[in-house]
Amino acid sequence: MVHSFKQENNIRPLKYKPVLSYPYDLEIFSVSSLKERTPEERMKITYRYEFYMLICVTKGMCTQWIDFEPIPCKEGTLIVVTPGQVHNFGHDENWDGWVILFREEFLLPASLTLSELNLTFDIGRTPNSITLNNTELHRAITLIEQMVQDSLIQVAKEDVHMLLRYQLYAFVTWLNIIHKQKNIPTTSQVSQKFLKFQELVEKNYAKLNHVSDYAALLNCTEKTLTRVTVAAVGISAKAFISARISLEAKRLLMHTDYLISDIAEMLNFQETTHFSKFFKRETGYTPVEFRKQNL
Repeated sequence: MVHSFKQENNIRPLKYKPVLSYPYDLEIFSVSSLKERTPEERMKITYRYEFYMLICVTKGMCTQWIDFEPIPCKEGTLIVVTPGQVHNFGHDENWDGWVILFREEFLLPASLTLSELNLTFDIGRTPNSITLNNTELHRAITLIEQMVQDSLIQVAKEDVHMLLRYQLYAFVTWLNIIHKQKNIPTTSQVSQKFLKFQELVEKNYAKLNHVSDYAALLNCTEKTLTRVTVAAVGISAKAFISARISLEAKRLLMHTDYLISDIAEMLNFQETTHFSKFFKRETGYTPVEFRKQNL
């Protein structure tokens, strides 16, 4: 259950900080090596990442936790954790795999944006997973191991950095193709209007909570914005905004010791009672009830 991962202290933000001897903006290591060099108590901590993390399970079964949702994993499961999400490796021991860490800017050439290249399998908002068959998993492992080997090449740092960048680019492109083949919707099937709306919500959910605010920024009508949002994710623009605010409220209630009144203010509610009514409507629980059940 979710409460298995409640922390006593505030959730810990985690930046991309490889060991000093590692010079690149992409880091790859096995789960087993991570366990060897990380104290058990630290492995059980829930972190909020400031970078992307791909986890490819190559052996055994486990459950990863991302934003309060369990992600069952088995051999061949590949999941994506995006910046701002909270993640916990869970308590399963008998599994192994590869972990790939990178900042968003490392994935793409500097002159292009994520939306322009359509290089994402819903990487921007919701944790997602893809199951690789045996052939696909073998290829994934081969590509990952090649990146590991190439990171050890003793030549100019800039040359290896560029090589790793394009290897990661090719790896994610291949995953995106597999994702499409398995008939899972990708952002290539989503309108540019919705992608811009999604980006604006992620940046401004704590300040702007009305559809009209975003419609004005996007130079469109509220009706148009709702139509493209329903087409993209099956819910209205208003519900999309509310879901993002609710998610942040859950994170703050579960992983911090902030007073509920402080959380309400942080999320731009004029009154704590307004926040409580909103949270009750979205989750079925009051903020107090939600926090208590996750102690």
